[in-house]
Amino acid sequence: MGLTIVITGAGGGIGHALSLEYALPHNHLILCDFHQQKLDATAELCRNTAETVETFTFSMENPAEIVKSADQMLEKHKSLDRIIFVNGISQRGKAINTSIAIYRKIMEIIFFGIFLLTKKLLPALLQTQHPKIGVTSSISGRFGFHQRSAYAASKFALHGFFESLRLEHHKDGLSVSIICPGRINTPISLSAITENGQKHGQMDPGQSNGMPAAKCAQKMRKAVEKGKKDVLIGKKELLMVYFKKYLPFIFNKFANKINPR
Repeated sequence: MGLTIVITGAGGGIGHALSLEYALPHNHLILCDFHQQKLDATAELCRNTAETVETFTFSMENPAEIVKSADQMLEKHKSLDRIIFVNGISQRGKAINTSIAIYRKIMEIIFFGIFLLTKKLLPALLQTQHPKIGVTSSISGRFGFHQRSAYAASKFALHGFFESLRLEHHKDGLSVSIICPGRINTPISLSAITENGQKHGQMDPGQSNGMPAAKCAQKMRKAVEKGKKDVLIGKKELLMVYFKKYLPFIFNKFANKINPR
């Protein structure tokens, strides 16, 4: 029997790759993104193998659009099996130079939009036998980093919310997987927001040398389906997470030397 799966950020990067991972016979995909053309391209590929594919175009910055899209999903689907959040935006800018408006924008996209869509869809998710949520955080959700203060803060917020949600609905059988990728080869650094609100517009070396998005998506799907709670995906940059937890003096030494790009 197929699964009904909501995936945000499906238009590109990890979200695109994850949509293809879940585009299996009998699965029903509900793909979401703010970029209509890219979303349509992902959906077209998924239709080659998935049972059905629906698309919803909305911005995670716009609560009214989120509510409208969620209501439309629920009109057709009384229960959902998976909700996987892959939407996001990165940052390149020092806190001292970054306006509160940029902080609010990043928090809306990464935290409040996800929070609202979760609130809307959670009752339908809890109607299924084995409900699962996958949420894409980052290793920046495990420690702060240069030029990522708003980004890291939003990811830390995701951890607090979804760890609490996991505990509150443990008896309902809800599985929540918090996925923390390191450097993955996606275009996210190109659209990262700078101190003045412009796009970074550069493919950072760390990004271009990162793990392929398809490999990351494969690991994500396996982790979500196995119900793993906290998952690290990446290369040697993951060592910083372990240094922060077990050898903080080494973390502090290296963190000051790492190129933020």
